[in-house]
Amino acid sequence: MRRLLVCIDGSQYGISCSRYAAWIASRLEIEIEVVYVTDLRQFEVPFVADLSGSLGLQPFQAVMGQLQELEKKKAEVTLGQAVKLIEKNGYSRSIKKTHKTGFLVDSLKELEDEADMILLGKRGENANFATEHLGSTMERVARAATKPCFVASREFKSTKKALISYDDSESCRKAVQFVKSSPIFKGIEIHVVTVSPNEKEEDRLKRLQSAESELQDSVDLLTCQMFHGEAAPQVIEYVKDQEIDLLLMGAYGHNRIRRLIIGSSTTEMLRGCQVPSILFR
Repeated sequence: MRRLLVCIDGSQYGISCSRYAAWIASRLEIEIEVVYVTDLRQFEVPFVADLSGSLGLQPFQAVMGQLQELEKKKAEVTLGQAVKLIEKNGYSRSIKKTHKTGFLVDSLKELEDEADMILLGKRGENANFATEHLGSTMERVARAATKPCFVASREFKSTKKALISYDDSESCRKAVQFVKSSPIFKGIEIHVVTVSPNEKEEDRLKRLQSAESELQDSVDLLTCQMFHGEAAPQVIEYVKDQEIDLLLMGAYGHNRIRRLIIGSSTTEMLRGCQVPSILFR
């Protein structure tokens, strides 16, 4: 890895993102780019639109200019605070700051080619409302990104145990290879869990054993287990019981129709696990 792309805003998750960015980049000795995207929609809400009729054209343009200038200052302050926090947590290289106006998903399409991983918060500036919901922007980014996404939890916590939720899909095999080759996981206890329907037990066991063979010479401490039932509830329970600090899994692997009817295991695990996750496509 050469560059980490860190998406921040003014929320508590921005603080967590900065601390996780410092942890990752310091272990890998890579560059950091911190990105703040001003969402165009905040200038299109009905209240702002109604101002043009209430104030007249020239006063409205003046108010809009003030709103945009205020947002620009907010971006500068937020980026500056993120850089200071990253440096405070042990990162000593120069950090690139980027401010864009538009939509985060579109902006990341322009920026992710030069990055190896995207880091963003599980939720954003409305995180104190509907706290069981995921951030809609985070979900859109995770679905659209071509690079692994590190989804930060609300609070930073030192990583001692990591879990791969494994189903032998291409995305999960990428997770195994990432753990196998990345210095991030040096000294971290690795768990691999697969969840199998009864009729596929033998096949899933072989695949789990294959993942174990891949990892056993590369990690310090490895635990592999198979459970039966639905994947998301089993993984969520395992994360809690084993006090896992980081979850790695494939992202949104099923087709759109299946997700529409029964939902996404990825979404369910992100909601249910109060730890950061790395998503692989």
